[in-house]
Amino acid sequence: MLRLTLMGGGARVFLCDVTRMARQAREIHHASNTASAALGRLIAGAAIMGANLKSDGDRITVTLSGNGPGSPLCAVAGPNGHVKVTCENPETELPLSAKGKLDVGGFVGREGSLKVIRSYGFGDPYVGQVKLVSGEIAEDFAMYYLESEQIPSLCALGTLVGEDVIASGGILIQAMPECPDSLIDALEIRAELFGAISQLLSEMTLEEIVERCFAGLNPELLEEAPLVLQCDCSRETIEKAIVAMGRDEIEDMIRTEHGCEVTCHFCRHAYRLTQEDLETLLVEAKGENS
Repeated sequence: MLRLTLMGGGARVFLCDVTRMARQAREIHHASNTASAALGRLIAGAAIMGANLKSDGDRITVTLSGNGPGSPLCAVAGPNGHVKVTCENPETELPLSAKGKLDVGGFVGREGSLKVIRSYGFGDPYVGQVKLVSGEIAEDFAMYYLESEQIPSLCALGTLVGEDVIASGGILIQAMPECPDSLIDALEIRAELFGAISQLLSEMTLEEIVERCFAGLNPELLEEAPLVLQCDCSRETIEKAIVAMGRDEIEDMIRTEHGCEVTCHFCRHAYRLTQEDLETLLVEAKGENS
């Protein structure tokens, strides 16, 4: 992830390459080409949002809920560059769109919502929600920034897929309050270039993209940070979730299943709990109820 400014702070830019992460997500979820494209775009969008968080305990959760077979899609990101992602029915494939491209909008659904939850480790989380524009994800993120944060934004997210993920990443450009009209005009002229972000990433490094796309706009690099696809699930968190289900549910699992297996939606890791494990958690659940 690169974070930079243009023309002395007139605009800020977030530019990321998540190709390796998109490949990992494709493998973890056994994702089809269309699902891989959607997951790659969502990873990039969530990573950019996560880069705006300040404290280690902060988290941002982005959920796309459309009327397509891949919804809901969900990504969670933190300020440390860690992102996790999942979607419903990742193995589903769709025919190419009328333009001959992967139909991400059809996979997500063109009717529904994009919800963003910002949690800060204390107090109530901030929740923002907008209607989906197209289900193509980038346009939906741009609408969120405009409606929920009142920030005019140019957002491009892309994933180039062949036999594997070839390139995946995103760019977000936001005008600051003192942004000169000349900079806005220059960015509008280059908007089509930004829209081909996955193609650019397949041909150039992030630094080369900055040099090509922002020539003459005085780009100043503020930060370069790593990004990682990493789930934070653990046996402890799974056990806490089971305790939260209540003693009736736990007793039912003991009686009918003599144990249980819980699979994390984000990393697909399976946790097996024996009957003895559930009996221990049942004692804990009874104690919490008391």
